[in-house]
Amino acid sequence: MAIHIGHQRAGWRGLVLAGTCFIVPAMLIVLACAWAYVRFGSLPQVQSIMYGVKPVIIAVVLQALWGLAHGAVKNVFLGTIGLVATAAALVGGNVLAILLAAGLVAIIQVWLQERTVHASLTALPTKSLLAWATPLAVVVPVGLWGLFLIFLKFGAVIFGSGYVLLAFLQADLVSRLHWLTQAQLLDAIAVGQVTPGPVFTTATFIGYLLGGIPGALVATVGIFLPGFLFVAASRPLIPRIRGSKIAGAFLDGVNVGAVALMIAVSLQLGRAAIIDVLTAGIAALSAVILIFLRINSAWLIFAGALIGFARVSWFAG
Repeated sequence: MAIHIGHQRAGWRGLVLAGTCFIVPAMLIVLACAWAYVRFGSLPQVQSIMYGVKPVIIAVVLQALWGLAHGAVKNVFLGTIGLVATAAALVGGNVLAILLAAGLVAIIQVWLQERTVHASLTALPTKSLLAWATPLAVVVPVGLWGLFLIFLKFGAVIFGSGYVLLAFLQADLVSRLHWLTQAQLLDAIAVGQVTPGPVFTTATFIGYLLGGIPGALVATVGIFLPGFLFVAASRPLIPRIRGSKIAGAFLDGVNVGAVALMIAVSLQLGRAAIIDVLTAGIAALSAVILIFLRINSAWLIFAGALIGFARVSWFAG
């Protein structure tokens, strides 16, 4: 949105200026946090703080899910797509394939409604997409070029809520490539949440973990670069997209597919963050407060950090 406003007000120069001013301060803050994490993250005090912060982050994601689901699940058919997509994600389906399949199935439904085509026509695309929805087995070593390309892919295919990024990080960096552990991913999400700026600056943190300052820079450029290009290319197309039933149906399907991916990754991350009765209580209470009282999440993250620190101090005493 910031890039779009800059382009609308001052053309290409505004696009670059607005995007850069929006991204760079947050990137520098996250970069400093990444340095501190690498330098001090193994200290018991830091581990105790993260013990209380991680379940709050799960609650923050659940709050985002609560709001997104209300807007994405517009009818029973889209809800069914969401359930199937969630199941596919939980069994290891390819993230891009799930999103594309959800969008195409939604298009097929609209197409069948308008033209009353026989229902058997839906079998071919659905079967081929399910066959594609298997995770890739190629393991790529960590390198600056590979790091840039994978975050470029993330930036090119993720839209809407930045929290959809979590599903891609889990699927590619943890499950497929094994570049990160589950705990490191949770810590990266926590840092991206507590610092100002877009959630996509999580890429800066992960890039630093995997490749130092050069890794942080290439990951940040990779994930944000498509946004600059897409804004410039899509502005003339927006009126046509808004008026197209087919495009609208595709976006409806992709939106509900994105919610499904977030549900699946929340369950996976929750198993790593909620490890005992206390963390379960922190997550549940935080979710209730965020959803119904709408308190700023930064306060709950601070409270979670205090609880974690106090817990360790109590046992140490």
